[in-house]
Amino acid sequence: AWIMPKQHKQKKRKRKSDVPEVDVVDITVEDLDHLIQRLEQKALQDEDYDLLLNVLRSYDYVMTLLKDDHLKLNRLKRVLFGRTESFSNVVPDAANDEAKSEDDSAQPSDAPAESENSENGTKGHGRRSADEYTGADEEIIEHETLRPGDSCPECAEGTVYEIQPNTVLRVSGRPPVHATIYRIQRLRCKVCGKLFKATPPADAEGPKYDETAAAIIALLKYGSGLPFNRLQRLEANLGIPLPVSTQWDVVHARIPELRPAYQALIEEVSKWDLFHNDDTTVKVLEKAGLKAPPVDTEEKGKQRTGTYTTAVVARTEGRDAALFFSGHQHAGENLLDVLRHRPIELATPMQMCDALSRNIPKELKTVLAHCNSHARRNFIDVVNSFPNEVKYVLSVLKKVYQVDSEAKRRKLSPEKRLKLHRTKSGRVMDQLHSWLTRQMDERLVEPNSGLGEAITYMLKHWEKLTLFLRVPGAPLDNNIAERVLKRAILHRKNSYFYKTANGAYAGDLYMTLIHTCELNQVNPFTYLVALMRHSEDVEAHPAKWLPWNYHKRLSEVEEASCDEATAAVSEPAVCG
Repeated sequence: AWIMPKQHKQKKRKRKSDVPEVDVVDITVEDLDHLIQRLEQKALQDEDYDLLLNVLRSYDYVMTLLKDDHLKLNRLKRVLFGRTESFSNVVPDAANDEAKSEDDSAQPSDAPAESENSENGTKGHGRRSADEYTGADEEIIEHETLRPGDSCPECAEGTVYEIQPNTVLRVSGRPPVHATIYRIQRLRCKVCGKLFKATPPADAEGPKYDETAAAIIALLKYGSGLPFNRLQRLEANLGIPLPVSTQWDVVHARIPELRPAYQALIEEVSKWDLFHNDDTTVKVLEKAGLKAPPVDTEEKGKQRTGTYTTAVVARTEGRDAALFFSGHQHAGENLLDVLRHRPIELATPMQMCDALSRNIPKELKTVLAHCNSHARRNFIDVVNSFPNEVKYVLSVLKKVYQVDSEAKRRKLSPEKRLKLHRTKSGRVMDQLHSWLTRQMDERLVEPNSGLGEAITYMLKHWEKLTLFLRVPGAPLDNNIAERVLKRAILHRKNSYFYKTANGAYAGDLYMTLIHTCELNQVNPFTYLVALMRHSEDVEAHPAKWLPWNYHKRLSEVEEASCDEATAAVSEPAVCG
């Protein structure tokens, strides 16, 4: 039997985001009984240690979740079993209801339903085209004897011409970090002792770990969440020793070459129009237990011990950027540091976040919008107790999201999108507001119930939740920041912690550059390699080496380098 740990009184309530996420192990009662038997017999197998460790971690994780007073049973099930919050999952009989009613204003007692059908088709699952393999090496195989324009060897009357080539795709594997050994031959004269050495190829010159090695290690660690120790084990199995300390030295040594582009990116995005922000907990061993002075003047007399990773997603027309910051500061304070670079003459930026006060910069004003996904989630948590009421609220919000999807599909400008929302979403949102108000004013819902709290939250933040009906370009939710923040959570889930503040800064820098590339459909590997190979020009012109414009500068630098090499070869020798 499991022994419940002693429940200590909590000094402060934990938020769901403060709970570390782990993979909950799926183990049957029979498997657990067998494990206990082997424990009693002291006959554990090698794999039993990993299983036992995962069981204990899962137990600790579930117990931590249960201590959260605000973690409702439905949300606990979704955390443990991964059920999504889509409308069809929350309201499984919605499709049948939609066929019965087309009245947008239907209230819960009238079985409310949607009148609009989704126009999104199902995804295809055919074979991928060879053109999608943009990172593949390409080799042109010409005919052994024939060329376009040659006489036909079959009829000897016509000439052959080139048509669409036959494409063959082959995929092979290799270690993430590959090593090449150059054994340069040396000869020595038996008489005079003169040493003769073969000329090494150009690839043999330079540092032991080149730019591509540093880029792929950083991409695996900070882009894909692969810890250094796992990469060490993988490379060792493939015959390439790559110790953890060596991996850190390789990526850390390249930070000075990347820092100018990182700082230029922050200065550039500070001028943009829209900012999403959110944060999650992170462990930095160097700061564990240390008390930082309060950053916020409202916290005077208090000392902050927690450490957090903030994700700030900046957006402008056609571009996105993801910034990461780890330390004692909250999301609003990190956003404030970004906005300090913003020119004073620019208009007030727009900010999207949830309703936590710590997400809002205190010293600079923003046009604030709140996340409808957070408001929607409060209703999902009580769907079992109030199915009709929750179904009505979710159906209204689904109509709003369908309108937003239509605007994206038609690629409408912010002004035309606003007009579309006012026309189609304004009416249903007014009906929703009236319904929510009536539930509270007429005492149809207990204020302290789960539904009452969800309604109170939505009414309290109604103006900020409906900013998309008044301001062009205002988003509906903060989902993009939460998706980006999952990159930091993935790193935390696999690596558990940063050892030092310097390590946390390295993680922030690499994750910022890597995930900004991903948001802009830029290859992060080639981008990091380009920054490292041309570090001098990056330091001189950092604003020209951002993910969306570096290709142009790279072409200019390579062309200038080629011209210099050509001039050096063609220049006549000068006698002294």
